[in-house]
Amino acid sequence: MLNVKILGSGCANCKRLEKNVRALAEKHNLQLEIEKVTDYAEIMKWPILSTPGLVVNNRLVSAGKIPSDQQLLEWLNPA
Repeated sequence: MLNVKILGSGCANCKRLEKNVRALAEKHNLQLEIEKVTDYAEIMKWPILSTPGLVVNNRLVSAGKIPSDQQLLEWLNPA
């Protein structure tokens, strides 16, 4: 099971990224543990300049944008 963290304060883009990740997980039957990180101190532990941030298995894969569904699938589907 992949651990996925969505870093952001709750802005529209952060919510959209979370919605996209959850929708892809359901559509493709991906086993994900999704965690929404809103605490600024926790977010600042990652090298991002703007949110939303996406962390997969403790690896920052995206920051400051909403990746395409295709790109998300590449990161979320290890098979």
